[in-house]
Amino acid sequence: MPSLKEVQHYLTGLWLLFLQDAKGFGYLDLSDRGMVRSFWAIAWAAPSILISWMWWRSAFLGARPDGATAGSLFYFRLALVEAANWIVPLILAGMLCLMLRLGGKFPAIVVASNWLAVPVSYLYAGLIVAMMLVPSLAGAVTLLWLVAMLVVVGALFRILRTICGEQLLTIAAFTMVLLVPAMIFSEVLERYLDVFPN
Repeated sequence: MPSLKEVQHYLTGLWLLFLQDAKGFGYLDLSDRGMVRSFWAIAWAAPSILISWMWWRSAFLGARPDGATAGSLFYFRLALVEAANWIVPLILAGMLCLMLRLGGKFPAIVVASNWLAVPVSYLYAGLIVAMMLVPSLAGAVTLLWLVAMLVVVGALFRILRTICGEQLLTIAAFTMVLLVPAMIFSEVLERYLDVFPN
């Protein structure tokens, strides 16, 4: 598992890529080993993921009749949804790389998107904690959530622009593939696995 110092190193690389500085590539391990190790980002994001699961469980039980439970099976199903959210967008990005003959960009896309997910997860977890601690701020937190989503889209777009070059349609396609299908597939899977609060 990458150390905290390594993770800080990777995040510095992402920041430089966001600034359109190609020096950021030097901070990222873009080898096959580095691409595989980037999935340790899931472990680094785990505390924030657990916070979101606790909030989701609370919303799920709040929408169910009194006496409803959500135990280990509920969390296992959420873990399946989470795994799909990490893997499916990357599979689609890989397919897009093949279609556009950009296979050489795939390791950088995987590494960047995986490590970017760590600060993004903690950003959303912070908003969840704020809403849980001060329910009266729900409206403001929702607005901040939308702002955060726009920031994430913009950050991913800029990072992909540094990776893929100036072809804006290609960058937009990768941005959409990495974000939109996960949102749609996540809700479909949550409903199928009966962990959606309704």
